[in-house]
Amino acid sequence: MPSKKTLAALVLAALTAPQALAEQRHELTIVADFYPTMIRNFNPYLSTNLRTTTDFIYEPLVVFNQMHGNKPVMRLAENYYLSEDLMQVTFEIREGVKWSDGKPFSAEDVVYSFDLIREKPELDPKGMDRWIKSVRQDGNKAIFDLTEVNTNVPYEISTIPIVPKHIWKDIEKPELFTNENPVGSGPFTEIDTFTPQLYVQCRNPNYWDNDNLEVDCLRVPQIANNDQLLSKIIKSELDWTGAFIPDIDITYAARSPHHKYWYPAASPQAFVLNFKSPHPGNNEAINNIDFRRAFSMSIDRQKIINIAFYGNGVVNDYASGLGKVFEFWADPEIYNKHKGYNTYNVVNAKAMLKEAGFVDVDGDGFVETPTGKPIELELQSPTGWTDFNNAVQLGVEQLQAVGIKAKARTADFAVYNQAMLSGTYDVAYTNYFNGADPYRYWSTGYHSRFQEGESMPRYAMHFFKNAELDRLLDTFYKTDKQDEQKLIAHQIQKIIAENQVTVPVMSGVDVYQFNESRFTGWWNEGNPKGRPSSWAGVPERLLHVLGLKPRA
Repeated sequence: MPSKKTLAALVLAALTAPQALAEQRHELTIVADFYPTMIRNFNPYLSTNLRTTTDFIYEPLVVFNQMHGNKPVMRLAENYYLSEDLMQVTFEIREGVKWSDGKPFSAEDVVYSFDLIREKPELDPKGMDRWIKSVRQDGNKAIFDLTEVNTNVPYEISTIPIVPKHIWKDIEKPELFTNENPVGSGPFTEIDTFTPQLYVQCRNPNYWDNDNLEVDCLRVPQIANNDQLLSKIIKSELDWTGAFIPDIDITYAARSPHHKYWYPAASPQAFVLNFKSPHPGNNEAINNIDFRRAFSMSIDRQKIINIAFYGNGVVNDYASGLGKVFEFWADPEIYNKHKGYNTYNVVNAKAMLKEAGFVDVDGDGFVETPTGKPIELELQSPTGWTDFNNAVQLGVEQLQAVGIKAKARTADFAVYNQAMLSGTYDVAYTNYFNGADPYRYWSTGYHSRFQEGESMPRYAMHFFKNAELDRLLDTFYKTDKQDEQKLIAHQIQKIIAENQVTVPVMSGVDVYQFNESRFTGWWNEGNPKGRPSSWAGVPERLLHVLGLKPRA
């Protein structure tokens, strides 16, 4: 019979074993969203799901790396290709992949998933039916017949989660299914722990790429807002985050040599000038290319970033608005030719105004139009958007410094938006949509079809129209050759830049912080392998995790 001392040692060992195992596991603490409370929902088709569902439980067919010219990285698919007439896309499914329950993954699951969202359109907010006529299986291939030529469809297909047919075919109401114990294809499918304050999502024992995975689990704490995040991040409790942190160098980076951040450029922001301004003097000025360029040179972009956005931005001095995020698509010659007009220069702005006939006729310190009409631009932004409001106020001061009379106006978003749709404003500050390439930004921001009707977005409501620009935008996705797309992009860039249609100010940033104390291999300026965001909607985050290694 063992002694009391031996029994105590055995009991202690039994009690501490799980803790020791947990400490041996390599857990990555990630903030993928803010949650007032966490509900156990891993349905990849629902907007209410927990944000480690896509990519990590349900792996994409392909990850398109936006930062590197949309380069495809094959995942569940080994290859994809378009037919000669570009009306069909075929995905070859990787051999030997298993679901986390050990059942084989196949093209049948791909076909089932797309049939499911067709039958249940509430599970398909992207409306894939507008692009996909039908999908069928041929051995290990999933073949998509398209409704029209659109070479961006492979990217769109890759954003749709693929679920296991053998599980989901028996679910009566998938739109209500919370999928608490998911069967998935990705690296982290096992829900090891779940409470309203924390869940731990661990390694898929059947993951096809386990040999390249050195993170054992994702640890996801419940965090409701930036203040709660800040209290944890400064104490090194979080590994991977993406949130606004004021004075980040002092608040976060200075607290530990392991605290790092990288803010690569993201979507553009700009002053939009209304070519249909109802005010005669403003209308004459805005329709003058030299005035638009002088306006642009009067803007101190870095000052706006530093003050209005607390340094969270990258100067966008591309007349086309492309910015650094789409540098791959830019023609350097066009960029350099027009960069001076998009660089802060008070002397040149004043000189250009004078040479174009904008002079102070009445001696009030502000210029009139060449025909003598008064100018007083009203720069609008939505009430409560304090960064936009501050950007507008700084813009007003900078315009006045070169002799352009201006004032700021804030309005409820609905009023701000309606003024743009109806063309009753002078100048507005706005951000733009971003996509996997420049098309979404350029199309929604410059195609004349988006200037028709109140249901259209505000972004193209400068009312500048150019038939050749429309034609080029319409042809961008009619070819599957990237070299041809780049040539089209250069022509689009040239038209927008030559006409200084808008006044780009900055590119927003992908906000990203990381803690090197537990893992190495983080993406950063010196290792810019892709967009580094931890948030859902950025599938490159899967590749990011696969590159992390526990610190020895």
